[in-house]
Amino acid sequence: MIARHGIAARRSLGQNFLLDLNLTARIARAAGPLGTGTTIEIGPGPGGLTRALLAEGAGHVVAIERDPRCIAALGDIAAAYPGRLTVIEADALAIDPILVSDAPRRIVANLPYNIATGLLLRWLDRIDHYESLTLMFQREVAERLVAAPRSSAYGRLSILTQWLCEARILFDVPPRAFTPPPKVTSSVIRLVPRPTPLAKADKTVLERVTGAAFGQRRKMLRSSLKSLGVPVEPLLAAGDISGTARAEELSIAQFCALARAVGNATDKFAPIGDKTGRPGRE
Repeated sequence: MIARHGIAARRSLGQNFLLDLNLTARIARAAGPLGTGTTIEIGPGPGGLTRALLAEGAGHVVAIERDPRCIAALGDIAAAYPGRLTVIEADALAIDPILVSDAPRRIVANLPYNIATGLLLRWLDRIDHYESLTLMFQREVAERLVAAPRSSAYGRLSILTQWLCEARILFDVPPRAFTPPPKVTSSVIRLVPRPTPLAKADKTVLERVTGAAFGQRRKMLRSSLKSLGVPVEPLLAAGDISGTARAEELSIAQFCALARAVGNATDKFAPIGDKTGRPGRE
C-alpha cells in the first residue's frame, strides 16, 4: 500500500506508521465494542489501524487525515468495506469530531506526537460527548496523564485529565513496531469519561490555577499563586491548604477547591459589569 501510493512518513507531520497486524488488532480490541455509533480515527496515514478497526467489527469509522497522499490509500480500504469508512481530508486541529459523527462515539488513534496533547485538551472540553478515548502517546506523556500526586510526572495535564476521566495505561509499543521507528517508546492509554467530574470546579478557572501552580512548581503555593491576581492567603484558607505546600503535593480535589475559591474571589474583585476579572465596560 505504501509503495503503490508513494507514501513515505514525513517528520513535519509527526508520522510514524504502525503496520504490525498483531498490534493494530490489539489496539482495536482494547477500544471495546465498536459495532454501534462511530469510531473516529485521527491521522490514519496509510490505514494500518483503520483496517484493524473495520476487521474487528467497527460499524462506521470516520478517518480524519490531513496528508493528501494518504487519501487514495484510505479510499482502497473504503472500497473493501463498503459503507463503513468515511474519509475526511482535514487538519484534526481544525475540525470538531462531534460534528462529523453519530453517538455513541469513541476516538481510537495513533496520534501524531507533535499535536497529541493539544488534541486531547480540545477533546476534554466536550468529553461528555464521547464513550471513550483509546489513544497512543509517547510513554512520557502517558505517564503524565495517569500520574498521582507527589510524583515527578504529576502536573496540570494529570489533573485536567483525571478530573474528567478514568485513565489507564493498557500496554507499551516499542519503537521497532513503527515505520520509521521513533526514538521513544509509546503507550496505549484508555480514557473513559466520568459520569460527573471528580469534584466541582469551573474548567477555565481550574486551568488557570493549575497553570499558575505548576508554572513554578518548585515554589511554595503562597508564591506561585500570586500570578492569579487575587489575594492568596484566603484562597489557601478556603481549601485548608498550607501556604508552604508545593503544587505536586495537592490532590485533584484540593485543586478544585482552590479553583472554586478563585472563582469566588474573582467575582468579588471584578469591576461592575464583569465577572471574569477583565476590565468592565461602561
